[in-house]
Amino acid sequence: MSASEITVQSSGLSGLEATYEAANADGNTFTNDGKTLIHVKNGGGSDITVTVDSPVQCNQGFTHDPTVVVTAGENRFIGPFPPSRFNSEGKGSVSYSGVTDVTVAVIKVA
Repeated sequence: MSASEITVQSSGLSGLEATYEAANADGNTFTNDGKTLIHVKNGGGSDITVTVDSPVQCNQGFTHDPTVVVTAGENRFIGPFPPSRFNSEGKGSVSYSGVTDVTVAVIKVA
């Protein structure tokens, strides 16, 4: 299997009741315009690490992928992601150290 794309949902003044998808064991991609966040919910019994692919060097000249630990039973908002660093062909990419009971939504802040 390969990484699957998650549909971006838009937030605005009228609010957003986000829908969540199961995290893909091979990672997820999403359209990223720099106003995009990912919301990861870890409903599992173990901590997971979320890794955001950074195909371009950061402003300090290093290529490194940021990681965020989402502890068991908790959730994290991650982002936004500057396209100049985090995009490859207009898309961001994220992977997970575990996906059991992990769901994710991609939200664009209007």
